[in-house]
Amino acid sequence: MVVEKFVSRSSFIKLDQFLKWQQIVQTGGEAKMLIYDGQVAVNGEMELRRGRKLFERDVVTVGDRAYEVQ
Repeated sequence: MVVEKFVSRSSFIKLDQFLKWQQIVQTGGEAKMLIYDGQVAVNGEMELRRGRKLFERDVVTVGDRAYEVQ
């Protein structure tokens, strides 16, 4: 699996904002549904909180794609 790098401009970014920033979804509503449907994992564990704070070195997986926060 290829891991794409994401450079955050602050100390953290919320999961739903991250999904929009990476253009995985277009709206917050789409992000909410993707997360609540169990299609998003953070550091290998399913994440159901759209407000989950992502920090440096966290890895977000959606389907067959992975993104590392830096």
